[in-house]
Amino acid sequence: MAAVEDAVLVAGGIGSRMLPASAAIAKEALPLVDIPAITHLAREAVEAGAKRLHIITSPSKDFTGLLKDNSWALANRSDISKELLSPFAEVEVQIHVQEIPRGFGDALSCALGSIDGPFMVLLGDNILMDSHSTVSNYTPSNASKILVEAYEKTSLPCVGLAAVKDPENYGVVSMDGQLVKEIVEKPSRENAPSNLVLCGRYLFTADTADLLSKYSFEEYGELQSIAVQKHWMENEGLVGVELEGFQWYDSGAPLPWLKGQIDYALRREDMSDEIRDWLKDRLQR
Repeated sequence: MAAVEDAVLVAGGIGSRMLPASAAIAKEALPLVDIPAITHLAREAVEAGAKRLHIITSPSKDFTGLLKDNSWALANRSDISKELLSPFAEVEVQIHVQEIPRGFGDALSCALGSIDGPFMVLLGDNILMDSHSTVSNYTPSNASKILVEAYEKTSLPCVGLAAVKDPENYGVVSMDGQLVKEIVEKPSRENAPSNLVLCGRYLFTADTADLLSKYSFEEYGELQSIAVQKHWMENEGLVGVELEGFQWYDSGAPLPWLKGQIDYALRREDMSDEIRDWLKDRLQR
């Protein structure tokens, strides 16, 4: 079985729901309190064994500042973990530009010519966290690592799943044991087959490029990636991995991102007491 040594960080699109902020800075670079979203993703991928990171971006975005060695800042903030200042330092990074926003599947195809074997996929505006550590004692998320472990047991493509209260806003799955049997895009709540939804973490296999050619954007549009996953469901199988005990923060729209900021701050030991006291005082006014 080929080792999983590549990770694709999907950071294309214009981020229209986050305008005007996303006109000044990519939504994937927005900080979750004090750590950029894409830094969390990079450290998660490295923790899962990635040796090469492929960033899918758009012509209007610039991640140069995040990619450079920022260890100079340690002179001013020696308390910060070095891997947060230079999160890409020990891995190879390739930038792939998706010239026209044509959906998730098309974004992946921009990088697949540089990937040989299975690979992780992390959507750039979705942060999944099972540890809320501080900047001085940082612990990466284990979300992608769990998917890699599932792939190593099954040799099958895998999708990360989260249980939610509002499945009508997501791609919802029905399961048969560990296998995904159906994906329904944004069903009504009463017709949702479950409360388990796709949450922006995937482990795709080496046949992905061939399948994206077979199920083309021209024929399937932005549901191209769903067609590929349906192919796996109907053939060798697609494993669904429920990521329990994780908090899911979404930087794609202002309100969920604001909620994420507050929740993350409340869970961090270096600021939880102060932010909780402030909120209590503020809500009493």
